Amino acid sequence: MLLAEQDPVKVLEDYFGYSSFLWKQEEIIMHVLAGKHALVVAPTGIGKSLCYQIPALMNEGLTVVISPLIALMKDQVDALKRRGIDAAYINSSLGREKREARYAALKNGNYRIIYVTPERFRKPDFIEALSGNSIDLLAVDEAHCISEWGHDFRPDYTRIQEFREVLGNPVTIALTATATPDVQKDIIKTLCLDTGEVKMFHGGIDRPNLHLEVEKVFSSDEKLEHIISITNKYDGNGIVYFTLIKQLDNFSDLLNKEGIAHLCYHGSLERVQRSKVQEQFMRGKDTLVLATNAFGMGIDKEDIRFVVHADIPGSIESYYQEIGRAGRDGRDSLCTLLYDEHDLLTHMNFIRWNNPAAEYYQRVYHILEENMEKVSAFGLDWLKENIHYRSGHDFRLETALNMFDRYGVIELNVEPLKIEILSGIHPQLIDQNYLDTKLKRDQQKLYTLVQYTKYEGDRKAFIHEYFGLPYG
Repeated sequence: MLLAEQDPVKVLEDYFGYSSFLWKQEEIIMHVLAGKHALVVAPTGIGKSLCYQIPALMNEGLTVVISPLIALMKDQVDALKRRGIDAAYINSSLGREKREARYAALKNGNYRIIYVTPERFRKPDFIEALSGNSIDLLAVDEAHCISEWGHDFRPDYTRIQEFREVLGNPVTIALTATATPDVQKDIIKTLCLDTGEVKMFHGGIDRPNLHLEVEKVFSSDEKLEHIISITNKYDGNGIVYFTLIKQLDNFSDLLNKEGIAHLCYHGSLERVQRSKVQEQFMRGKDTLVLATNAFGMGIDKEDIRFVVHADIPGSIESYYQEIGRAGRDGRDSLCTLLYDEHDLLTHMNFIRWNNPAAEYYQRVYHILEENMEKVSAFGLDWLKENIHYRSGHDFRLETALNMFDRYGVIELNVEPLKIEILSGIHPQLIDQNYLDTKLKRDQQKLYTLVQYTKYEGDRKAFIHEYFGLPYG
């Protein structure tokens, strides 16, 4: 049932300051308000969030937004609060006192929109806090995480159908920027949405102002020449993405020698330093940042004039998300990928580390079972030494622990290391046929990106075909 103010355009203007909708936003909003499910596949930065935020303001009940992006929740909620919208997030970043205060406010019906991770549904006290609310809408952000064949699979996402039942099977809108046809089908199937009730909306991925280029290079010197040339040619803000922190630091030194000012952002920086760099970039006018793929969440800056990939990304999905940060103001922007075949070895190692064998999962689990006191006392280094036999260039352990955590096998805290075993190994993690299939999928994603670098036709048409979208 709608509130008195029933015109979506007026709600848009009153709360968000825009006089009209873009692309298919209004059609999607009316579809959801009519009580029908939706799957929205549209580019990053195009305004997908409005497709559930407007209905949230027009419905009487609560809207629950499931998202994996803890780093983004605070920014999204703060933006809604500035517009006078009662919103909150509940995730692992909250201390006990704040968390319990938000549970109480949630139970009292104080919120219009609540953002949570799917893992939050493991908590009985959260379910209890929700129980006093009428849930009118469930929004599943980053919905590709539902699919085991998506590029960022999250096992707890596969339980969202259970969560929907807990919430009373509300109208559901799933949103993603990167879903191939197989992943789109998987999202609908896993959510148990009747194909006769759910409608797919494609926002398209064609951004006419983005100019996609691939430059084949054979050395770091050539990469440096291209980066310097682009920064000198294009006024405004730019991002240069690197795969490895070591490579990023090396290029930072080289640019410093050339007198080119820049920022550096990667996951090894302290959280305060990362926030400082991000804030500098967001406020800057002609700011260059060298970054790993850790840089991107929360980067909603309109005037990024160029995005350079100094190394080949691991998949079309990752590449598309990262170039999507350029030119959101509609002005011409350059997206250049510097392709060196030698960089493929790095990603082949990543694929190997991200795909441990069933025997490896069993070995890690056995060591945890038998040596938990030592793990607690001596930490990750002791665990690595006893599993990898002193090999420091093997990161399968991190994958195994993260997958155990995602599948609910353990509860994992990294700093300081604390592990609690919750159950036996999930069957999929010791099914070698399943693991082999996943490995081949990951290898195929990298191979497809190599095909993209060699493609001589319209590169946007290549990307559209990959995502199963019409073009032209």
